[in-house]
Amino acid sequence: MSSSHSNRASLWFLAITLLSFLAASTAPTPLYHLYQEQLQFSAAILTLVFAVYALSLLVALLTVGSLSDHLGRKPVIFTAVLLNIVAMLLFIQADSVGWLISARVLQGFATGMATAVLSATLLDTDRQQGPLINSVAPLIGMALGGMGCGLLAEFAPAPLHLTYWLLLVLFVMQALYVWRLPETVSRQPGAWASLRPTLHVPVQARSTLWRVLPLNTATWALGGFYASLAPSLVRTATGSTSNLIGGATVAVLTLTGASMIFTLRNWPAGRALQLGAGSLATGVALILLGAHGASLPLFFLGTLVAGCGFGAGFLGALRSVVPLALPHERAGLMSAYYVLSYLAFCLPSLLAGNLARTFGLMATTEGYGVVLILLALGAWLAHWLRRSSGACSAAGQP
Repeated sequence: MSSSHSNRASLWFLAITLLSFLAASTAPTPLYHLYQEQLQFSAAILTLVFAVYALSLLVALLTVGSLSDHLGRKPVIFTAVLLNIVAMLLFIQADSVGWLISARVLQGFATGMATAVLSATLLDTDRQQGPLINSVAPLIGMALGGMGCGLLAEFAPAPLHLTYWLLLVLFVMQALYVWRLPETVSRQPGAWASLRPTLHVPVQARSTLWRVLPLNTATWALGGFYASLAPSLVRTATGSTSNLIGGATVAVLTLTGASMIFTLRNWPAGRALQLGAGSLATGVALILLGAHGASLPLFFLGTLVAGCGFGAGFLGALRSVVPLALPHERAGLMSAYYVLSYLAFCLPSLLAGNLARTFGLMATTEGYGVVLILLALGAWLAHWLRRSSGACSAAGQP
C-alpha cells in the first residue's frame, strides 16, 4: 500500500472514529424524555445526568490528555474505544438513574480521552486537513448522533436500546481496526507525571482570553442547554410528542455551527467574533419568542441563527487565543481554554435544571436566554469599542 493511500485511509478512520464518539455523546439527548417517563426523575436529575458527562470529559482532558505523547497513539485510542464499548453496555442495561449516570460518567471520560488523542493523531497524519477535521467533525458527529437516535426512537423498535447496540458494533469494529494504523509517535518517559492536572495560560495570552471569555461562555452555555433541556422546552412550549424534536434541535444547532466554521475558516478572528456575538444574541431572542408563542418554525429559525453564532463564536475565540502561545505553551493554553469552555457547557445547565424545579422550565429559560443575550451583546460592544479605539489611535498617528 502506498504511503499516500495509507495516510488517506488513516485520515478517514480517525475522522469517522471522532465522529462516532461525538455522535454517541448526543445519542441520549432525544431519549431523555423517555428516560424521564420510565425512571420518573425531574429536570434537575436530567441536567445532572448531562453534567456528569461534561465534568468527566473535563477530568479526562486534564489527566490523560497528553498520555498518548508518552505511550503512543494506538494504545490510547484503543483504551478510549474500549471504555466507550463498556459505556454502551451500561446504557443498554440502564434501568435506574444510577446506571444512567454511571454510563454517562464512563462515556464522558472515554470521549475526553478520545478527543485528545484523535485530535493529536489527525494533526500527526495530515497537517493540512487535520485542523479542519478537528474543528468540524465533533459538531457533525453531535448532529448525526442526535438526529440519528431521534429517527430510530421515532420509527424503530426498542428506542432505549437499538441506538446503543448499533454504536456498540461500530466501536468493536474500530477497536479491531485501530491496530492497523501506523504509529505516529515514539514512546517517551514521563507517562505517570503527565497524569498530574496542570493549567498554564501564557502571560501574553491572558488579556485576550479574558476578553473572549464572555462570548465563549455564552456559546458553550447555549450548547449545554441544547444538549440537556432544549428538547424538554420544545415539548413544554408546543406540546409536541415527537421523538425527532430532541435530535433535530441539536442537529440544527451543531450542523449550522460546523457550516459556519468551514465557511469562515479564512476570516480574521475579530470579524468572526463580531458576527458570532450578533448572531448568538439575535438567535436566542428568536428562540425565546418561539417558545413563548409556541411556534416550532420560529424556534428552529432562532436555532439556525444561534447556530451561526455558535460556530462563528467558537472559531473567533480559538483564532484569537491560539496564535498568542509559543509552541511549548499551546498545550497548557488549550487545556485552560477547554476547562473554561466545558465548565460553561455543564454548570449553567445544571443550575437551570435545579431552578426549573422551583420556577418552572419556561421562566428558567427566559432568565437563561437573557443572560446569554447580555453576554453576547457585551462581547460585541467591547470588541466594537476596542476596534474603534484602535482606529482612532491609528488615525492620530503622524
